[in-house]
Amino acid sequence: MIVFELDGEFIPMIQLLKATNVVQTGGEAQIVVSEGLVKYNGKVDYRKRLKVKRGDMVEFDIKKFR
Repeated sequence: MIVFELDGEFIPMIQLLKATNVVQTGGEAQIVVSEGLVKYNGKVDYRKRLKVKRGDMVEFDIKKFR
């Protein structure tokens, strides 16, 4: 599991995927989210601008982020 240290209240889903280096570009992040490859708190979520907050769980490509 990857633990991401959040500086503010939230981080947009696309930025989280880039910041954790699981995707290389913002465009790639948008694609994986829109194709339903990302789970947010256990459910597939298609929102690219989703605000990920402390305690939320994100899953992508067998990796988990908290």
